[in-house]
Amino acid sequence: MSTEVKNIFSEVEDLLNEIQSVAIADEKSLEDFRIKYLGSKGVLKIVFGKISLVPNEQKKEFGQRVNALKEAAENKFNEYKEKFEHSKEAVSTDVDLSLPADPLEIGSRHPVMIVRNEIIRIFARMGYTVAEGPEIVDDFYNFTALNFEEDHPARDMQDTFFIQTKPDVLLRTHTSTVQVQEMLKGKLPIRSIMPGRVYRNETISARAHCFFHQVEGLYIDENVSFADMKQTLLIFAREMFGEKSEIRLRPSYFPFTEPSAEMDVTCFICGAKGCPVCKQTGWVEILGCGMVDPNVLEKCGIDSEKYTGFAFGMGIERITMLKFGINDIRVLSENDVRFLSQFKAAF
Repeated sequence: MSTEVKNIFSEVEDLLNEIQSVAIADEKSLEDFRIKYLGSKGVLKIVFGKISLVPNEQKKEFGQRVNALKEAAENKFNEYKEKFEHSKEAVSTDVDLSLPADPLEIGSRHPVMIVRNEIIRIFARMGYTVAEGPEIVDDFYNFTALNFEEDHPARDMQDTFFIQTKPDVLLRTHTSTVQVQEMLKGKLPIRSIMPGRVYRNETISARAHCFFHQVEGLYIDENVSFADMKQTLLIFAREMFGEKSEIRLRPSYFPFTEPSAEMDVTCFICGAKGCPVCKQTGWVEILGCGMVDPNVLEKCGIDSEKYTGFAFGMGIERITMLKFGINDIRVLSENDVRFLSQFKAAF
């Protein structure tokens, strides 16, 4: 046996002793061991490559010794790997079951959404479906189709956010735009409510904001009357504010309805006896309503000689503030968890 071959065999023996004596204290040193001896560029790979230097009659013996070396390295690696895995399991199962559980925070819906969903449920029981539409619309949907002529003074009633590069495009000022959308479909009768966010260029204060939420309603069919509207809104008021609630309708003006009215409901805070909320009158204004103007029906392709209908709209924030005794509309959009957490019980 040549000196070179003797050195190769001796190297294998030395490596076996080295592997057996390597200290492995943690997962990091175990990974270092694997890379050094069993990795794709490890010591064993290099030793295996020296088989070409061994004479043919000694290759079998060399192969056996190298395989024994590899087996020793793998056994040691697997032994410590299993040991560390068992240690992890022991730690993870070592739990004190007598300790109290971590507190679980219960979320809640936003007060505006609580009221919105209640309004939807009430009208759903009366057969109304929910219709939604985009918040960015053009002039036709927001004004023209609703009987607002270009120089109509009623346009000044609503301060509008127009898109600077496209003056004909704007942020909707009411969800009446969805009423137009539904009427243009031509599928009659229509009995729908339209909840959603609207925008107006107003100075932000305790009573007004540049955006708020509305629910509008539309019912169009043959022989729909003002009496139908009044009874529908009375049922809504009693479902929303209490079975003893009464309503009153005061003449008003809206471009898209004729006749039009503002609707008040008996103050549910004081029982109509008079309080600061109702300004000692016993009544609280909650919505506007009226019979759909024939011009609006015709612009949307509906025969006003055959069909009639009524529409109504209310601000959700206003009803929310009344129901929950909130005196500043700004707190509804400030995302203050201290304020919002008060409504968990109303979820």
